[in-house]
Amino acid sequence: MKINKIISFVSSAVLALSSLTACQSSEKIKVKPETSSSSSSPDSPSISDTSPENSEIITYTSGGTTAEPAETYPDYPISYPEIEKKHAGDLYEAEEAWMTENLEVKGSPMVIDPDDSENSTVEKYSGYGYVTGFGNDGNSFVIFEVDAPTNQHYDLSFSISSDKLVDCRISLNDKEISTFKTMDDDDFTLITLYGVFLTKGKSRIEICPQNGNIKLDYMKIANNTSLSEIKYTADGRPSNKNAGESAKELLAFLSSNYGKYTVTGQYASDETNSEIELVYQTTGKYPAIRFSAMHTSGNSFDSTFKDIDACADWYRKGGIVGLMWYWEAPSKKPSVYAKETDFRLSSAVTDEKIAELSQEEIRGLYGEGKISEQCYGLILDIDNMAGQLMSLKNKGIPVLWRPLHEAYGDWFWWGADGTDAYQWLWELMYNRFTKYFELDNLIWIWNGQSESTLVNKSTFDIASLDIYMNPEKDFGSRYEQFLALQNIVGKNKLIALSECSRIPDIDISFRDNAVWSFFGLWYGKYLTDENGEFSEEYISKEDFIRSYNSDGALTLDEYITLCGGNELVPQYDESVTTTLTTTSVDVADTENTTETTAVDEFTENYGDEYTDDYYNDDYQEQQVIW
Repeated sequence: MKINKIISFVSSAVLALSSLTACQSSEKIKVKPETSSSSSSPDSPSISDTSPENSEIITYTSGGTTAEPAETYPDYPISYPEIEKKHAGDLYEAEEAWMTENLEVKGSPMVIDPDDSENSTVEKYSGYGYVTGFGNDGNSFVIFEVDAPTNQHYDLSFSISSDKLVDCRISLNDKEISTFKTMDDDDFTLITLYGVFLTKGKSRIEICPQNGNIKLDYMKIANNTSLSEIKYTADGRPSNKNAGESAKELLAFLSSNYGKYTVTGQYASDETNSEIELVYQTTGKYPAIRFSAMHTSGNSFDSTFKDIDACADWYRKGGIVGLMWYWEAPSKKPSVYAKETDFRLSSAVTDEKIAELSQEEIRGLYGEGKISEQCYGLILDIDNMAGQLMSLKNKGIPVLWRPLHEAYGDWFWWGADGTDAYQWLWELMYNRFTKYFELDNLIWIWNGQSESTLVNKSTFDIASLDIYMNPEKDFGSRYEQFLALQNIVGKNKLIALSECSRIPDIDISFRDNAVWSFFGLWYGKYLTDENGEFSEEYISKEDFIRSYNSDGALTLDEYITLCGGNELVPQYDESVTTTLTTTSVDVADTENTTETTAVDEFTENYGDEYTDDYYNDDYQEQQVIW
């Protein structure tokens, strides 16, 4: 698709012998009256299973250990400045803004010959010029001082011309909020950042090209309308029409609470749950979801059995289980990374309908040369993983299942051979798991990271993103990615943050109308320091505690309470109100800037370069094209 002249930058509860579910009706799980409400007690409520096969009361305290939190905290009401929406707009000429000394204002006069309109020239900029002279070192910038009429979300548009692609960094009051790329056609183009929250009064907005010169004409602000398009209307119907009751009930729970809470989640590096215990020690709360990565090859295979047991234990204690597959390629060089394996997915793709065939039948096709060695290897791995997941199904444990993650680009082998091969593999796994193995306990999460890798919408229940930011950047709510993903998959799918370098700011998430269904904080440096203590590299301890104790975040004790048929009463800040007025403010004439139709495609680097022990300390740049 040709990009037009306006660029949109939007960018688991008791385990019984009878296969009980993670979140059951109040007839099956009862919360003791004395602990039925949300409290700041460090211990989660006791729960009892009234199933005839198991009348034992299981008390969940401190994750089954003797550890106690360092401190307990009160509930924090959701709070943010009062928003007053107004139709507002203003235009700020770059030549009138503050700029570094090396920059200069340029512009040529209009040359209009009324007798020769075809050969007449008009320099397409507003005002009396534009600012240019930016170098390649990222040290030159322009600062616009704006005067916002109200607290609300605004769209910031920059009129820029450049003859090459230039990365531009945008900062608000000296804090970086976003980056974008210019066009390279040497025409003035309006590039818009949607939904930037400005408080009433003065703010400083800085634009700083990082790697080349641009011509900067002006910045325009206008009230935002796109964030109001975010809806929480997921229907809660599983993609697998034969889904079991445990999966149905968990998905229904997530759907009914979508937009009301963000369910907390933490990745565990092994079966000891040290990260989860650290969260409890720090905040007085346990996450509701225990996430972990599965392996099916190499020396790590034994750890998979231990992790399956840890999943079952977490579910028995009332929690939600989340699993991803760290799939080493079926090759003599088994690695997840495309550059470290000689396995090529494109060599495995076949038109043969193998998803519902027995291994014997598939082995026959391989022997006849109708499928490749690579294809047969995939089937063996898929069947191996199905066996692991079957043990959870047999215990009635629903699983948030996220396979083939981060498929965009050439980082992992399942994404490196193009979207057709990736989509074929997704369909193969989905059909073999749901139809051949009848794994009815899986809630499928698509995490392709790009519209180009979108799979059949009838084969997944939740769409998610993995977002890693440099620690010096403000993580915020990441509303732009939330909105972009919802626009791709539709409003009947849950939108979740499946991996992150820090947990989202709950207050800001509600302020920005971007309430993720759940988050999963990765382990390692994103949570712990070299001594195994809480690390403040990515988030302050104060902010971490506040988020976990926010009325907008759902923790393990609160999840058990809701599953028991009891209600949580959020302590919303009474000062938070939203009013709508229709005051109109004229916007200065921008006729000379090329504007056609708004694009439905954009490019955004929302992953940034990051180092992760999980990724063998390599750098990954997630460049996502919607």
